[in-house]
Amino acid sequence: MRDERYIEIPGSKTHELPPLLVHSASEEVGDLTSVMQEAEDMLAPSDAEEAVLERRKLDLALQLADQYKGLMSHWFWGDSVLEWIRQCEITFESEGTLRKLLHPDVWPHASRASFVTLLMDKAVPTHGVGLEKAVGLRLMFREPSPIHYLSNQFLLYLNSTVAGTAYQTWSHLGPEPSALFPPERFHFEVLDIGN
Repeated sequence: MRDERYIEIPGSKTHELPPLLVHSASEEVGDLTSVMQEAEDMLAPSDAEEAVLERRKLDLALQLADQYKGLMSHWFWGDSVLEWIRQCEITFESEGTLRKLLHPDVWPHASRASFVTLLMDKAVPTHGVGLEKAVGLRLMFREPSPIHYLSNQFLLYLNSTVAGTAYQTWSHLGPEPSALFPPERFHFEVLDIGN
């Protein structure tokens, strides 16, 4: 019995899609000086000893740096996924069976969210990166932002909320619910190519 969530693709052929080439974020945060300043600005006035205040500031700076690393991991995944979607569009255009499945709308059209769902349905290992958040971050930022351009509030509180909202807004822009691709009809490799 056919799952109604998925579109029907004529035939029984498994279609080969381009490999998803994942660019990884570098492990370096860069200059911690700006992070230390952000951490100092976040600390409430206190009569604690200087050593305690320095430890709190360092802990907070390390937490901000860790949040930034996660943000960059998500951004690079999102960038990789959007590039993969562009490559998949080329593949769809070259195959008659698949050509009619994509609308020739302006990029990045919300119907392309079906490719993100395909990645999730295929259980692509993301090593803790949420695909919707990753694509949302990439839709928000054309380039990865240096840490000193991001506020501590964004790093600690907002990035997942804002990224998720960006993805949800983008994926629901289409006039009708997106048609999902049946995962068993597509094959592709996922390759981590570093940075």
